[in-house]
Amino acid sequence: MKEEELEKRNIAKKQIPLRVSPALYAELMKWAEDDFRSLNGQIEYLLTECVRRRKGKEE
Repeated sequence: MKEEELEKRNIAKKQIPLRVSPALYAELMKWAEDDFRSLNGQIEYLLTECVRRRKGKEE
């Protein structure tokens, strides 16, 4: 993806509140660190992958 497209996507991002249990938070944080991502980046990655896989099954 071109840098301009990435910038447009970042501008259009929406913020959502998210509540998770302390245990889930700890697991996500560890996973994010293992993948060299921020926690927010890891959650966004996981959600994006889930949506991508779901779309693949619908076809």
